[in-house]
Amino acid sequence: MRKHYDFSSARKNPYAKRLKKQVTIRLDEETVAYFRELAAQMGIGYQTLMNLYLRDCAVARKRPSLRWSSESEG
Repeated sequence: MRKHYDFSSARKNPYAKRLKKQVTIRLDEETVAYFRELAAQMGIGYQTLMNLYLRDCAVARKRPSLRWSSESEG
């Protein structure tokens, strides 16, 4: 290994815009367990699987179908 390297003619990473961004997210244990199990079956990391799934949702412009019940309803 050299003591000094010359980076004067280096160029920027052309894939830098595609790099992943680290975020903190809170997920319930059942969700994490589901993705861990599925990822193990598929032979990939669970975070990679979650990223692939979320990317698929974003590309397809999927919207969650949430239905919140009102406490006054009964």
